[in-house]
Amino acid sequence: MTMALIVMAACAPKMAPMPVVTTPLFPDFLRPPVPLALAGSPAAAAQDRAWQFLQFGDLRSAEREAATAAKASPGFYPAAATSGYISLARKDPGAALSHFDRALELQSSYVSALVGRGRALQALERDDEAVVAFQAALAVDPSLTDLSRQIAVLQFRSAEREIALARQAARAGNVEQARQLYGRALAASPDSSFLYRELGTLERQAGRLEAALDLFRRAVSLDASDAASLDQIAEILEQQGQLEEALNAYDASLRIDPVPSVAARRETLNARIELSRLPEEYRAIETSPQITREQLAALIGIRLAPLLSRFPPVEPGVITDIRGNWAERWIVAVARAAIMEPFANHTFQPTGVVSRVALAPIAGRLVLRLAPPAQAREWQAAKTTFTDLLPAHLAYPSASTAVAAGVMVKTPDGAFQPSLPVTGAEAVAMIARVQRLAGDVSVRAQAPGAR
Repeated sequence: MTMALIVMAACAPKMAPMPVVTTPLFPDFLRPPVPLALAGSPAAAAQDRAWQFLQFGDLRSAEREAATAAKASPGFYPAAATSGYISLARKDPGAALSHFDRALELQSSYVSALVGRGRALQALERDDEAVVAFQAALAVDPSLTDLSRQIAVLQFRSAEREIALARQAARAGNVEQARQLYGRALAASPDSSFLYRELGTLERQAGRLEAALDLFRRAVSLDASDAASLDQIAEILEQQGQLEEALNAYDASLRIDPVPSVAARRETLNARIELSRLPEEYRAIETSPQITREQLAALIGIRLAPLLSRFPPVEPGVITDIRGNWAERWIVAVARAAIMEPFANHTFQPTGVVSRVALAPIAGRLVLRLAPPAQAREWQAAKTTFTDLLPAHLAYPSASTAVAAGVMVKTPDGAFQPSLPVTGAEAVAMIARVQRLAGDVSVRAQAPGAR
């Protein structure tokens, strides 16, 4: 009998001696704890040996001990978790995932298995699922603060992939696919303002203005310096007719980044707003087939207001027929600037139609007051030839001056057409030429050596 035992012992597989681990080979593996009810049991002892062998690097012995632990106590989930970590050490995340899933079937809140499952999924590049596993582990044990960093990294990596695919889909015109991909990227990285801006741009291109507006506003709420989103908000609001709100958005954008093209759009909008505040009679000028004296006074008073303020004021006296007129304040302004004068009977006759011969002295007064004296004398001395206006005509000097200055024009065959009514478009063009002339004079006056 004794001899038989000796033979059996000699034939039995030799157990590897327990290693002494001074420096764990896998320090980032979360050791599976043994439940208190099984502490000191054969399964717990085998589990402890398995972990020691794993950290020593003897994976074959670790596997054998983990199997012993599982056999010693059916349902011993720490052994399944340990087997999962052994598979991770063998760089076999698929097998590791199966082991961790087995452990979680036995104990759904087992933190070590949740963390291990996240690591396995991460190795399999299933980042979204890995994040879920890590978040579940963190919910059970908030002290695992390192998991928060790993979650952030995974979310960023996942978002990067989704963003690249979303941009690719958008370029290809696959709006719905791009929208879904941007949605997933935002789910992974909800505080990335640029994602809201890019998705907002996509929605705007698709004609979903309200959705786009909400996304751009969300981008600005996350990043107050996002001038591009503010610019988009301004454009959408302008498109929707919310002009004052659009102007405020343009102003906010320009305070952050004074882009010239944005500034130009802002000025165009501001002019539109100012025009909308003006009387209907003024807004109708440009399309009027013939302009009235009140309309011309308003056109000059509004568009040339900075120039009028430079002219010495005169007292026009009482004007009897403008009280309550929609253009009263501009009529008074041009009369005080001596650009348009009342008639001898103290009337302005605001509804009277303006002819070209009546416009010529008004245009002449404007250019002669703006030009340097030498230039003014040159224009006055010009002997412009007209086929229908002789030098002896009372209106000839002002007509010749206005044409010489370039603010009025004659027909291709040389006619001035003195009795022809002035259209609104012609009056606007004349004022625009005066504005350009005023700007040119101002530049020359400021040039080095100018006198």
